[in-house]
This record gives sequence, C-alpha cells and structure tokens, in this order.
Amino acid sequence: MNKTQLAEVVALKTGLKKKEAEAAVNAMTEAVAEALKAGDKVQIIGFGTFDVKECAAREGRNPRTGETIKIAASKRPVFSAGSALKNSIN
Repeated sequence: MNKTQLAEVVALKTGLKKKEAEAAVNAMTEAVAEALKAGDKVQIIGFGTFDVKECAAREGRNPRTGETIKIAASKRPVFSAGSALKNSIN
C-alpha cells in the first residue's frame, strides 16, 4: 500500500473527501518526521513507536575495489510495532 492508497482508505473509513484525507495523511507523516528530526519519540498507543537510532562510525569496504572506507556516524528512523498491532497480525 502506498500513500495514495492509504489516503483512499482513510477517506472511505472517515467520510472525508479524498483531498482532505490526503492532506491528513501528509500532515501526519510530516508531523512524525519533524518530531524525529527534533529528537523526540512518537508513540501511537495500540500501533507502535517511531524513534531515532544513532549508528556509530565504522569501517566498511567498497565492494568493487575492496578498499577500506570510513562510514560516518548517522541517525536513522526506526519503528517498533505495539503489542495490539502484533496481535492483530498474528
């Protein structure tokens, strides 16, 4: 399912117009991204938690040349599913 399909489902389930549902989905994803950029955790009870994980600098290898390269430290978004979501899938 992509963002457009998600907006269509939101429109069907809420009675919103398709454009309104698309705006709501966009607003939600932007709000989560802004919170993560600020270093906050986003927890949606019954669904899951969005958080930022810090990855340390490390050495890697260029697969073409085999040369050792340095990979800089970075941050990456992670999602942990909540127990209600896990139970609904199983």
